[in-house]
Amino acid sequence: MKNVRLFNRNAVFITVSAIAVALVLFTQTIHSTSAQSKRPMTFMDSQELRQPGAPAISPDGKWALYSLSVPDWKAAKRSTDVFLVSLDGGVASTRQMTFTKDKNEGNARWSRDGKFFVFASDREAPASAPTQSQLYLMRPDGGEARKITEAKDGVGQFAFSKDGKWLAFSAGKSDEQQIWALPIAEIETAKAQQLTKHATPISSWQFSPDSRRIYFTSPDTADKTNKERIEQKFTVRIRNEESPLSHLWALDLAGNKESRLTSAPEYSVGNVTISDDAKWIGFNGTPKDRYQRTVTEAGIYADLYLLEAATGKIERLTNNKEIGESGLSFSPDSKWIAFSASDNFEYFRNRRVNIRPVAGGQWKELGDGFDGDVSVNFWSADGKTIYFNEGWRATNQLFALSTETGKVTQITNEKGVATVLQDDDTKRLIVNYSDSNAPTNYFVAASLSSVGNRSSWKQLTDANPQIKNIALGETEAVQWKSSDGKMVEGVLVKPVNYERGKRYPLIVQIHGGPAGADVLRFNPGYGSQVYAGAGYAVLCPNYRGSVNYGERHKMEIGGDYFRQGYDDIMTGVDSLIASGLADGDKMGAMGWSAGGHWSNWILTHTDRFKAISSGAGAVNWISMYAQSDVQRNREFYYGGKPPYGDFAKYWDVSPLKFIKNAKTPTMIHVVDGDPRVPRPQSEELHMALRKLGVPTEFLVYPGNTHGITEPRNQMVKAVAEFNWFEKWIRGKQNWLDWQELLKTVKDEKADEKKDVKRTQGGSSEDQ
Repeated sequence: MKNVRLFNRNAVFITVSAIAVALVLFTQTIHSTSAQSKRPMTFMDSQELRQPGAPAISPDGKWALYSLSVPDWKAAKRSTDVFLVSLDGGVASTRQMTFTKDKNEGNARWSRDGKFFVFASDREAPASAPTQSQLYLMRPDGGEARKITEAKDGVGQFAFSKDGKWLAFSAGKSDEQQIWALPIAEIETAKAQQLTKHATPISSWQFSPDSRRIYFTSPDTADKTNKERIEQKFTVRIRNEESPLSHLWALDLAGNKESRLTSAPEYSVGNVTISDDAKWIGFNGTPKDRYQRTVTEAGIYADLYLLEAATGKIERLTNNKEIGESGLSFSPDSKWIAFSASDNFEYFRNRRVNIRPVAGGQWKELGDGFDGDVSVNFWSADGKTIYFNEGWRATNQLFALSTETGKVTQITNEKGVATVLQDDDTKRLIVNYSDSNAPTNYFVAASLSSVGNRSSWKQLTDANPQIKNIALGETEAVQWKSSDGKMVEGVLVKPVNYERGKRYPLIVQIHGGPAGADVLRFNPGYGSQVYAGAGYAVLCPNYRGSVNYGERHKMEIGGDYFRQGYDDIMTGVDSLIASGLADGDKMGAMGWSAGGHWSNWILTHTDRFKAISSGAGAVNWISMYAQSDVQRNREFYYGGKPPYGDFAKYWDVSPLKFIKNAKTPTMIHVVDGDPRVPRPQSEELHMALRKLGVPTEFLVYPGNTHGITEPRNQMVKAVAEFNWFEKWIRGKQNWLDWQELLKTVKDEKADEKKDVKRTQGGSSEDQ
């Protein structure tokens, strides 16, 4: 029996059965003898995907600047460069503008006359602060970039004024940031002048559309003692620590005079928007309550306010406890305001758009006839239509909302994920698109009337041309009838070289949320195409609780969390077995977050699976309620109230209650400091399985986030759980070999000489 590696470009990491070895080696033998043959996808391929940034459109609407993020496996980081592309010429006209390997250059912005652009770069960052950025100027016809700032602690946010006279930027240490500016007329020679000398740091800011003011938010106080105690290593953390309120200020550029616009003691200001005529300002006010201002829950307690710039008069627009509204949006003529919020301001219902004249009047709710979320992305020039992007079944599409009738109309109909953006100044339409065969790229559409015709789009980026050389499993949306008779949908990835009538081992990959959905994007689920390349079929079910399938589908698990979703998943499995595709004796299940919750429920309610991988999954909802950084949604899912008056409702849906039913070998993953599904949940599961004699392994990853952020640990997780399935489904010997993982670093270094160049086109032969 031979060893193959599943994470390098031309090989796979683990000993597998003779059948699997024959499948993989057969494909790879063809690849080695013919440079044109396709090979299966690997986990390293996933790590090496490049990410294009959203294009910045030139003032004449003819050119776009974008950044391309390129991973460096050896250094375990990513670097970015700036590219220029013609909107008429498309991807073939692309030029790479910066060439700084191992550095980050991006966030390019055009000057208002289009004669040059400015970008941020850490190319000359000091060793003591390797990520510190300065601003550089470059002309679109090429030439060397010229550094135009010398900010001591680096540059943060930056923007051009709309009148084209100023380039402003924030600079200073994070707790001391102020706003500086360069005059455009002397931008290459002038020294930046400090515009604000505020007593506390500037949090966020923006130019007014008429270029007369800069609006900014800043905390009312700065706790220097608290800062000092941390510097002196008194690093104890206070849960929900009290923080100062943040309020809105205006800087009049004519006289560099600051004026305070809000001072209410009951809320902090955020999410500021300004009307095009500069007469109105909208903002969200988050309550002072330290327990309602957590990062995860502040949005549901905030309300909307409208400020008249000329008078300073503030109107409270909403007063909806536990209902989060979007930011305020103004129509192009500044006569109307709109925002999205839950239907009838009831928690977790479909979102609707509320609209009224900016000067006052009755609110009108729009979108009632559409069984999905309605929001505000951009307006038509006449204000009669609001366009928004929304998930629709296993896809994402552009929709139009009539501000007169409230009717919703679908504009695009792609078998993929399409997000349409409109440039504020030129009104050019940019489409962010991915489907089952290609990772994300950007396209330009000529007009709203043609955006629904994909053949008319012009491709602007080709970030991952290497994918054309990889064999992919056919991916499609599939439907089946659940236990209650309702049709449920999911994404099915068939094995590479699938043969009708042949049964394949099945991996069920369960998405998180649960208010999320798997869609027809590239490599859906958790590396499904790697599994497909190794001979597995993968099902990604959009079980009850998922979005994209209407309000009832999303809300039906409220108060009855697992029962129907579990049935949806298992009936999906049964439908694939009945179709002859899946081998019911060779199945595994996996998921992260809510996907981990469902994996734990499956573990304690059936022994039909041979192996399970549970990531950041909860087992005890009573303890989970207090451990997690969110509570309100737990209340919705488990009876509408906190557990303290009725523990039974939370215990009855806890997998731990049924743990004696567990028989399936289970691998457990969690981030050490995960705030959302804390480590103790995984500890409880692991100990229970150990004491019950169920085969289990437990991997704890460093960090304090809800997901694994470090590339090497992402690789460990992917490879370990793949091999866990190989062990228990296909009978391999070991599930982890550190020598093989360590070898990936060496292999990557050797492969760098063969790798595609850091240019848009791909390999040197492609150039």
